[in-house]
Amino acid sequence: MIASAVFARKRYAVLGLARSGLATVAALKASGADVTAWDEREDARAALGGSVTIADPLAIDLAGFDGVVVSPGVPLNRHPIAAKARDAGVPVIGDIELFAQARAGLPAHKVVGITGTNGKSTTTALIHHIVKTAGLPTTMGGNIGLPILAQDPLAAGGVYVLELSSYQIDLTHSLDCEVAVLLNVTPDHLDRYDGFEGYAASKERLFAMQSEGHVAVLSDGPGIRELDVRPTGMFVRAGTEREDIGAAVVMGDASWDHESFADQKDWPSLQGPHNAENAACAIAVCRSLGISLATIAEGLATYPGLPHRMERVATKNGVLYVNDSKATNPTSTAPALAAFPDIYWIVGGMRKSDDLDACLPYLNNVRAAYTIGDATDLFADILRDAGKIVTHSWTLERAVRAAALAARPGETVLLSPACASFDQFTDYEARGEAFRVAVEAL
Repeated sequence: MIASAVFARKRYAVLGLARSGLATVAALKASGADVTAWDEREDARAALGGSVTIADPLAIDLAGFDGVVVSPGVPLNRHPIAAKARDAGVPVIGDIELFAQARAGLPAHKVVGITGTNGKSTTTALIHHIVKTAGLPTTMGGNIGLPILAQDPLAAGGVYVLELSSYQIDLTHSLDCEVAVLLNVTPDHLDRYDGFEGYAASKERLFAMQSEGHVAVLSDGPGIRELDVRPTGMFVRAGTEREDIGAAVVMGDASWDHESFADQKDWPSLQGPHNAENAACAIAVCRSLGISLATIAEGLATYPGLPHRMERVATKNGVLYVNDSKATNPTSTAPALAAFPDIYWIVGGMRKSDDLDACLPYLNNVRAAYTIGDATDLFADILRDAGKIVTHSWTLERAVRAAALAARPGETVLLSPACASFDQFTDYEARGEAFRVAVEAL
């Protein structure tokens, strides 16, 4: 784990004891801090086994505490802990801020921070893969993989690659990334912010925390050019043109005409225009880290992809089955529709909006749709009005069976729901696994 003398003899309250909360408690205790912890779940509190003080931060005097460490899932705009901590003069922070404070005691390293509404996980994992391909010590964390405080410190020269949600950025004030990346900004999580402008401002803070001379990489994705981002260091716009980083040329053109790069079709896990943008940002980041073009090209070709993100789970009777369960809003589904021809589309769940507008430009690729979950009727009406053949499947298993009967060799059955999963599943991962099981049962 990452422990630090900077926390020794300080007092922290930790609210929320899921994975990051438990890792935070362990790291603070190992650092010699005095920890008070709380979770509404009795079993989560019991798991600490008396190693810390158990008390609800809302029920105790916070005066004298050095920080209240909350889970990113705590809605600061509604939860009373924000006001209580403010009244006590105590900062509300997250585990990313603790990592930022611990950095001075770690072996020499760099941090790459990636944010955006969509594509964060793929871009984070891709950068990590390329850095690993280059032989550098590296790990990834934040909103992906193990909590960062639970991981062992990297050796000198290491690169920490962090996926950062807006919630995590809200809970840090000193994370100074050597390279900060913004992929896109589209409406999401607006229940946590003062409109879209507040949400976008949260993303922009990643750059405001950077020191002079550090690298900012902005894609040419949705919403980027409208932002008032003023990086203090080197600026790269990835996805539209070639840009220089020092003496090195960054290939940011999605046409990929540089002789060192294979065509995008040779990157099996990076199909679709959205992945061209993700790759453009990854190339810019890795060039800024001094990684050679040849190594980057190797990394792009060998990147294995992530589960539930345009994941090719099987080919049966010539039909490709793709699990894109992570696509929980129409904007994140649209690139999957653009990536494949002749799609039998499984769509629906707990909707985040009442439209599929972001998907409509790609409906020519859809042969038929199968609607599931709470959005079944609404999405069926939208798609029928757009001239599509639609089946009310209601459940994922029925949708898979129906799509499999209709699809022919060379065509694709795609689960890309454009919705959250909580109407029928515990999370998008459970939904993706259910899709895999249904495909295996065919």
